[in-house]
Amino acid sequence: MAKLIHTMIRISNLDISIKFYRDALGLHEKHRLDFPTFTLVYLGNEESPAEIELTYNKNQSEPYEHGTAYGHVAFSVENLEASHSALESMGLSPTPIKQLEQNGHAARFFFLTDPDGYKIEVLQSGGHY
Repeated sequence: MAKLIHTMIRISNLDISIKFYRDALGLHEKHRLDFPTFTLVYLGNEESPAEIELTYNKNQSEPYEHGTAYGHVAFSVENLEASHSALESMGLSPTPIKQLEQNGHAARFFFLTDPDGYKIEVLQSGGHY
């Protein structure tokens, strides 16, 4: 069987991205590989074995284009309202909390955008998550 280990995103500023993911989502640096032309930083926490791999290409000066296929990365939290309020107080502008219902099940969530424009969904823990 396959095991999900990480999702890679290309970023334009390593320090700003590490700070964002630490402050907004509680991820910390678990491993770093520094090469002459690029650096890989793996972020994670104790909640999940999966990691975010930040790829910083040292010679990249233009912002990356996400294209039309990229969707988002998702995280679950125990207290959606508290997480939303904390992110607002950091000036990170989360979208309003929304709820979708189907067949008696509800999903409550909001979105956040990282420094490079990647969308992050934050869901209330429970049910499937």
